[in-house]
Amino acid sequence: MARVEVESEVAGTVWKLVAAVESDLARGDPILILESMKMEIPVEAPAAGRLIELRVSEEDPVEEGQVIAILET
Repeated sequence: MARVEVESEVAGTVWKLVAAVESDLARGDPILILESMKMEIPVEAPAAGRLIELRVSEEDPVEEGQVIAILET
């Protein structure tokens, strides 16, 4: 099985975690929602797989390009 790193496309703050570790996700399922410039931006699974690691918590700041989750496909 391959591991896929999910990166933040923008800098912001984790507003809400949507998926839990060990969840099975389809491509496009939301993992979490970021707040950036007063906008809510969903971070979606780039491929189908199991969420094996979340590297952030709610209210954590994130940088553009930061790895925020790991999927096993």
